[in-house]
Amino acid sequence: MTRIRKTHPLNTKVKVALEAIKGEKTTSEITSQYSIHVSQINNWKKQALEQIPNAFSHKRKRQKEDQQKLVDELYRQIGKLKVENEFLKKNIDYPC
Repeated sequence: MTRIRKTHPLNTKVKVALEAIKGEKTTSEITSQYSIHVSQINNWKKQALEQIPNAFSHKRKRQKEDQQKLVDELYRQIGKLKVENEFLKKNIDYPC
């Protein structure tokens, strides 16, 4: 008999992680309420706590801006190379 892994929606993960972080309920209470294993709750809680500092950081925004600058520069270079390639194709004398 094969077991099918259950996937949980994002909003459920967030609710469970927040309840675990708040500490108002025990892990076993959260487990029985959502039918999620204790280790999964602890994993989601750990992931949430790791991501919280990034939510208040400008580092991610800066990384996106740097990434966009890189993409723009690469597109510019591709355009330049395409123009040069077309120019060379037109001006090459093929031996007959």
